[in-house]
This record gives sequence, structure tokens and C-alpha cells, in this order.
Amino acid sequence: MLKLHAVIRQRQFHMDMTAALVRFLRRTPLQNIPGPEPVSWWKGNLGYLYDRHGWSFLDRLDTYSGVARVDGLFGAKLLYVFDPAALQHIVTKEQTSFDPAAWFTESLKMTFGPGLLSAYGEQHRKQRKMLNPVFSIAHMRDMTPIFYEIAHKLRDAISAEIEDGARELNILDWMGRTALELIGQGGLGYSFDSLTKDAINPFGDAIKSFVPAIFTTFGYLRFLTPYVAFIQYISFRRVLLDRVPWAGFQNFLKIVDKLNYMSTSVYEGKRTALAAGDAAVTEQVGRGKDIMSILLKANMSASQDDQLGEADLIGQMVTLLFAATDTTSGALSQILQLLAEHQDVQDKLRDEIRAAKQGDFIGYDDLHTLPFMDAICRETLRLYPPVSFVYRQANQTTSLPLSQPIRGNDGSMLNEITVPKGTMTVVGVRSCNRNKALWGEDALEWKPERWLSSLPDAVINARIPGVYANLMTFFGGSRSCIGFKFSQLEMKIVLSVLIDSFNFHIPEDKGAKIVWNLAGVKFPTVGKDSLKPAFPMIVERLAKA
Repeated sequence: MLKLHAVIRQRQFHMDMTAALVRFLRRTPLQNIPGPEPVSWWKGNLGYLYDRHGWSFLDRLDTYSGVARVDGLFGAKLLYVFDPAALQHIVTKEQTSFDPAAWFTESLKMTFGPGLLSAYGEQHRKQRKMLNPVFSIAHMRDMTPIFYEIAHKLRDAISAEIEDGARELNILDWMGRTALELIGQGGLGYSFDSLTKDAINPFGDAIKSFVPAIFTTFGYLRFLTPYVAFIQYISFRRVLLDRVPWAGFQNFLKIVDKLNYMSTSVYEGKRTALAAGDAAVTEQVGRGKDIMSILLKANMSASQDDQLGEADLIGQMVTLLFAATDTTSGALSQILQLLAEHQDVQDKLRDEIRAAKQGDFIGYDDLHTLPFMDAICRETLRLYPPVSFVYRQANQTTSLPLSQPIRGNDGSMLNEITVPKGTMTVVGVRSCNRNKALWGEDALEWKPERWLSSLPDAVINARIPGVYANLMTFFGGSRSCIGFKFSQLEMKIVLSVLIDSFNFHIPEDKGAKIVWNLAGVKFPTVGKDSLKPAFPMIVERLAKA
């Protein structure tokens, strides 16, 4: 196996060098696009996009006029895009010309199975058609009591932790456990975490380990994908993967095995309950109102042409967990950080929450009409999106229109850019959200009040193709985040319970040391050198209003 591995690696090296030589000898229109100078010929600037402390490079890209050239490996040219007109082209108008990167989707397919993130074309259309109604407002309304039950468990658990007075807690850990339980019960109808101090669930532990593991192994998956994706017999494919001589990768496979076992078990349990009738369904976690229960019912009644296969249904489970856990926990931690840094804003939000409460709840409709709560969520997701950029690859040569002309390196004015087939484009989610040409000179300031009045005309007229609040945070088009309403409901319910019950402060000795790391989903650590996700906060229990 080691000899085979060496042969494959040598072949890949020769392919890379051949492609590099072709790129070096052949000029591309992208060479005329302004961009930062490459650090080196063989790696360009690509390392900055994978550097967890690479925020300054993203800030530098923000200074270009909506598009910038980024040099990749062996002279490859990438196009970094945050111009609104170009984004409309990539994300909505010509989205079939810009697919997610093949190595990324194939890696996810090898990991999750054929879920929504790894499907293309007709398979993706069928999955999206079946899933869209599941995330309707009616179903979100049904999930509200379930989410409150989880939020109240979180409140009780934190209260027990600080019973003797204000105390420092790793708030990221609590938000991660809560986000997992929210998508577990609301998405899969399965409980991962009782939200007690010493709760242990092997599947919950696997999910918590999954996102860090997949991002540390994506480089290896990218290398392996071209050689194993074509193998149709999964047993033989697995034989190859089991012999990859890397302990980290083998640990990743063990995590995947646990998640696949969990997904299959949950699927079989739901299918059995549906066959037994409504009474059996309502006895399950989620009481039959979770996404997977609704999806299975809808699939059973769909026409044969629209029905999803068993592999597609099971694939959605791990996809939901992957997409909804770290993004939500990171966003909640970021909001709590900002509220801790702006005590006046925290107090104002608490007043709004307490004025709207009826007993221990705020109803679904009232929760979504709290203007200051909504403003805080929107402004945080604008300035600090969990995902900073998204890759797309041109599957044919096309032209990108620009909102404003740019001056090329040859001095000519460009109103559009020719994008050659195969070009990797980087959709600058964070850059679009922070674009001063749209949001004004205060675009880099966290100002929730900007959402309490009319947005700038430049933002409205730009027609940003995002599905949420004139932002790219949840992307757009047919590959937008299908669960963005689910995520908003989760965050608002958790905040309404926590801010009513506790006051949050940043520890004086650690505040300056907290660093957010650039990654597929950004995460905080205490100190630049630490790799352990954490966010310590001082939590103080408040008297009942």
C-alpha cells in the first residue's frame, strides 16, 4: 500500500507540474486584474486564505474595487469577488456556470453520502425541492416550544454552574452543546446532550470532533478524491481509505463511522415509527415535528419521480449537523462577546426582552418583531459572518459584469471580466458585507442601530443576491443556506432566555488574548498559538424581573 501511495503521489506531482507549466506559458485574462503581489511563484498568496491569522489579507482584498486577482499554487490565478453585479452573475443569474469546487463536494460525498451540500444538478434540485417546505414558517412555529425547552435546560445548567456567584465559564462550549442539541432535536428528532454538567453521548462527542477533524484532513481528502471518487463499489473504496498511512485520517474515518451508524439508526427508528402510526411518532424526541420526520412523511407521499432514495435521506442528517452546529455556536458566542463589550446595548436588549415576555416565553410572532434583537443579530452577522468566503469553480468560460468599471494592470478600463473555464472564484462573503461603497464609511463599526432606520440607498440598489437582509452571510440562489430561518429562530430563542437570566462580561485578564481564527467556520481561542476552541466569559445571575 505504501508503494501504491508513493506512485499516486508521484503521479499527482507530475500532473501538478505539467499544469503549472501550461499556466506559466499561457496568458490568462485574469493577469490583467489588479491584486496583491504573490509571496512566491509556487504557492502564490493562497497560504493567506488558509492561515488562521490571515484576517489582514482579507482586509487588504477589501481595498480593491469589488474584484481582485489572487495567485494560487504554481501560477494559478484565482478571482476574489465581492462586486454586487458579479455576485449576482455567480450566485443567481449564471449559477449553473459556477459549481462548488469538485474536490470539496466529492470529499463531502465520500464523508456524508449524497447530502444537499455534495449534490449537483438534478439530484440537488430534487433534494432542495423536497427540503424547502420542511423549513416553512409553519414548521418553524411548531419547533418553537422544542427550542424553548432546550434553552431553559441551558439556563438551568448555567445557573447550577454559578450557584455560588459570578463565575468564569467557557461560553463557546455551552453554545456548542446547545447548538448540537437544537439541531439534534429540531433536525433529527434525536437528543445528543442532556445539557447537564457531566453529560456524555458518544455521538455528541463525535459531532464535536467532526468539524475540526474534517478541516485538518481536507488537504488529504483533496489529494485522494481524484483517485477514489470514481470507484463505484463503496466497499472497495473503503478498503483503499482504510489503508491510508496517516493516524489523523484514520481517526477521522472512525468519527465518520460513528456518524453514519447514528444516522442509519435514527433513520431506521423513524421509518419504523412512521409505519406504526402517529402515536409512535409523537412519542419520539421532537414529537414528529423535527425536520427528518416531516421529510420522511413528505417523501412517502411524493411522486415516484420526486422521491429521494434512502442514501439521499440519510445523507441529509450528517449534512444538517455539519452545517448547523459550529456556525450557530460561533454566531451566538460572537453576539455574547459584543454584548459583553457593550453593556449599554446588553441592558437595552434585556429591557426589550422582558417587556415582551409572557410568562417564561416570547411567542414566535412577537419574537420576530423585536426590533433591537433583530438589529443585533443582523449587524453581528453582517460584520462577523461565521463563513468568510466560499469557493466556486467556473465550468465554462464566461464574462462577469461589474457594478463599477475597474482599471486593469494595462491601464484599460474594464466593465466586465472574462473568466476562463476552470477558474476558481472566491466569493467574498465578509468583504461584500463590509463594502464601504455600499454601507458607508462606518461599515467596519458594529452599530446595531443602523438596522432601526432605512438602509443606505446604495445597499438597496445594489441588489445583493443573498437570501437574508441584503447580506451574503447565508449565501444566495439555489445553494443558499436552506436553514437560515431555522438558525435565526435558534439564536433569538437562546438569546431571549440567556440575556433575561444572566449578565455577561469579558474577563479582564483574558479579554485581550481572545482571538478569532480564520477557518472554514471561524472559531475563537485564548491566545494566537492555541488550537483549542474556547471563549471564557464571566457569567452573573440576575434577579427575576
